[in-house]
Amino acid sequence: MKNKIKVFRAMYDLTQEDLAQAIGVTRQTILAIEKGKYVPSLELAFRIARYFKVNIEEVFTYDEESRTVDEK
Repeated sequence: MKNKIKVFRAMYDLTQEDLAQAIGVTRQTILAIEKGKYVPSLELAFRIARYFKVNIEEVFTYDEESRTVDEK
């Protein structure tokens, strides 16, 4: 799943730590999501989108190519 968290953080002049504290996760979680190494739960994805006051689809996009063999 691709995301634009880094873009939104830049628009709001936030560090990973700032965003993490605001939504109740660790900075490492934000880093992992931004790098695509961790797919957030639906609840967390909505929390991030709500923080930026946008629809979830504006932050996260499904990437068909990144699916694993087991998911296909």
